[in-house]
Amino acid sequence: MNELDGLKKTPLFELHNKLGAKIVEFGGWAMPVQYSSILEEHRAVRERVGIFDVSHMGEISVKGRDAFDFLQYVLTNNMGKLEPGKIVYSLMLYESGGTVDDLLVYQIGENDYLLVVNASNTEKDFNWIKEHAQGFEVEMDNISSMYGEVAVQGPKAEATLQKLTDFDLKSIPYYGFKEDIGISGIKVLISRTGYTGEDGFEVYMAPDKAGELWEAIMEAGKEYDILPCGLGARDTLRFEARMPLYGHELDENTTPLEAGLSFAVSFDKDFIGKDALLKEKEEGLKKKLVGFEMVDKGIPRKDYEVYRDGEKVGYVTTGTHSPTLEKNIGLAYVKPGLAKAGEELSIMIRGKANRAVVVKTPFYKRQV
Repeated sequence: MNELDGLKKTPLFELHNKLGAKIVEFGGWAMPVQYSSILEEHRAVRERVGIFDVSHMGEISVKGRDAFDFLQYVLTNNMGKLEPGKIVYSLMLYESGGTVDDLLVYQIGENDYLLVVNASNTEKDFNWIKEHAQGFEVEMDNISSMYGEVAVQGPKAEATLQKLTDFDLKSIPYYGFKEDIGISGIKVLISRTGYTGEDGFEVYMAPDKAGELWEAIMEAGKEYDILPCGLGARDTLRFEARMPLYGHELDENTTPLEAGLSFAVSFDKDFIGKDALLKEKEEGLKKKLVGFEMVDKGIPRKDYEVYRDGEKVGYVTTGTHSPTLEKNIGLAYVKPGLAKAGEELSIMIRGKANRAVVVKTPFYKRQV
């Protein structure tokens, strides 16, 4: 029995095998973690261009007369910031203020929205919004199986994709999208978003066109040494840019305020979890997400304990050796009083206290 049996496969699964990818289980999916090496793939995206299979992401359609009001109620961000062709980042909360998921909202048209959610949370998210739709005239559909999706990321992402289309990609702003564009003769929805800290695009297409599109993009990116990239590089890239990953920086016991995501919370409207967040603001946060850099040797990892003066003060959410900074760095939840740059911490690595210092984040910011 193969350990990948029973896992969901993306339309590009056979292609990853052909490319010799190392495949692992991720959120119920069989996904490539790396092809060449995480380091090489990471550098390709920071310096040139890389392509990722992100077909495992979930897509939920929300339409109907009350679609706007409904999304205002179930999501933290203000849907009034949207218009057709625009995207907004938001969170969905429990009454407790803890996080159901973080997601992107695309406004397709009047009373017509597409939610792009985390792969491992798709079912949970869909059930959550269905449960809270009473009293709203709204239809929702889990349409994840209708899409394949690839991400093309890096300073040469636009130049690579521009070779395959007559449409001027420069006209798509950051957090904007365009529907029904032909890329290499394939009809796609293309958005200028990403999860790497670089410029880049997410391209959605019919699943049976995913392989053909992937090959066309690989061919177009040849002159820039494009590399296929796996989840390993996706994680180190998003982490350097301080983008949260559900199950690490966000979970049902963590609020957006603790995670430093208050920009995505609009207090001038009612939403599920608002009262809990207001109470939290009043009483003060219980923990705060900080970036830290190791002073001693040792690589921090998820769930390692954080100490200060012999007292446990928090835990690591993500940690790694940063390929861009060539330093060992991490994100951790600590007591709010310790969340200032320069504060000294100890990270417990295999039973030994290793010194670390709180630093400003994001660790990496691209030069625009």
